[in-house]
Amino acid sequence: NVIGLLEVTKEVIPHLRTAKDTRNKVIVNISSIGGRVTFPLGSLYHGSKFAVEGISESLAYELKPLGIDIKLIEPGLADTDFAGRSFVLSVDPDGGPYAPTVNSVLTVFGAMQTQVNSSAEEVARAIFTAATDNTDQLRYVVGEDARALVGARANLDDSGFMSMMSQNFGLTD
Repeated sequence: NVIGLLEVTKEVIPHLRTAKDTRNKVIVNISSIGGRVTFPLGSLYHGSKFAVEGISESLAYELKPLGIDIKLIEPGLADTDFAGRSFVLSVDPDGGPYAPTVNSVLTVFGAMQTQVNSSAEEVARAIFTAATDNTDQLRYVVGEDARALVGARANLDDSGFMSMMSQNFGLTD
């Protein structure tokens, strides 16, 4: 999520700087709603997506004077196997101290897989729009679930948001 983005960006910037065509000099990075909000058991994933967000936002400042735009695509749950493939977890054979959290989170994500909010086509349309709309818009949130979470995060303080998420994941006392 981070190293590949940095390496590709490092290689493409010199080409964009020297391109004769000054239109549509755009780098589109794929982040996730997971770069703006977090879920339990996603520490490494969220850390990497927060890094993508920070790198992209900083590059937007740095590259704008060179005529290069940075765009971020932030899909929510899309029609992929993300919830299945990404949540193959190893837990202590006896369940360990995290077993209740793991079981609760896996149950919630399992249910969420049947409620896909964005198709691959919707994500592709957002990428196309970002690459061609000639605006200064940085972030493109894709999916009703993603828009709802971004809205909740903007309207709640940390305690309120974390309480809401804990309740949604069945992690309350």
